[in-house]
This record gives sequence, structure tokens and C-alpha cells, in this order.
Amino acid sequence: MNGYQITFFTQQGRRHRGKPIANWLMHLADELDLQGATVIPASAGVGYHHRIHSAHFFELADQPISIVIVTSDEEAVRLFERLRAERVRLFYVKTAVEFGLLGDDSEG
Repeated sequence: MNGYQITFFTQQGRRHRGKPIANWLMHLADELDLQGATVIPASAGVGYHHRIHSAHFFELADQPISIVIVTSDEEAVRLFERLRAERVRLFYVKTAVEFGLLGDDSEG
């Protein structure tokens, strides 16, 4: 199948509607029945305003994270329509990809 890998970049402490933004995006991906989503924590990163963000021993709120979502063309349209409606402000990268599933359900 062809579609998109959409990667959002943010920090651990960012919230939307009272929830951590990564959790909110994961629930949104599930609600929209998207192909898949993964949250990836990072140790450091440089943000939009050229500020270095990093995980600290006592404070993880500034820890950079990325949320990777795989979508079909139609799913990407629905996802971005919803994000616009929710007025979510996030930096993203949208890359055309081929994706699929190997093996069968009987494999562990």
C-alpha cells in the first residue's frame, strides 16, 4: 500500500485538552482507525525556535518526543482536518511511503 509516514515533533510536557499531546495523538490515531502510531522519546533535540530541548534527570517535561503515524491518503486527509479543527499547533514531516504487513497471524 502507498500512503504517508507523518512524524510530529514536540516535548514530553506539551498538553492538549488536558492530556499529554503524545497520548492525545495516540488516542486520536486509534479513534480515526489509522494504520499505526508509535511514540519515540529522544535524549535531546533542537526546536523550532533554535532552543535545545533535553531530558533531565529530575525533569522530563522538556524531553523531545516524536510521534510517528502511518496513514493512507484518505486517512492523512482526515487526520489533518481533525488537527486543524482542534487547533493543534505541531511541527510535522509528511513523507510518501510504501507500507504493508508480512507473514500471517499464526506467526508469533
